[in-house]
Amino acid sequence: MEYIRSMESVFEIIAEPNRRAILSLLVSSQQSVGEIERRLRMPQPTVSKHLRVLREAGFVESAVDAQRRLYRLKPEPFEELDSWLDQFRRFWSAHVDALERHLDRMDHDRMDEQQHGSSTPTKKKTKEKTTRPKPRT
Repeated sequence: MEYIRSMESVFEIIAEPNRRAILSLLVSSQQSVGEIERRLRMPQPTVSKHLRVLREAGFVESAVDAQRRLYRLKPEPFEELDSWLDQFRRFWSAHVDALERHLDRMDHDRMDEQQHGSSTPTKKKTKEKTTRPKPRT
């Protein structure tokens, strides 16, 4: 039950769009608060508030570099989230594989038709022009 509650809180934390934007920015490299502000065009107090939530939840950590505090992602919560999502990934995997096989068969059938000609000619639909009766005056 505790595990389920921790997953709920993880989703609550990453559900917030500004926090997701910060996490996405930190994927590429560590950033200072000022860099995050500029890149995401967020006020400094907003960035600091979201970084504090992310730090307390264990998603990011900070290190002091001269007079700057640099934030970077911590992999552990993402690994735990990925592990939890894995059960659903397996569920969808069979469906995605079946779709892929179906699309491959459709492509194969289409290529066969192009190479050997279609066994039944296809009719082109033409839009029929309809005329309206003129209103009586």
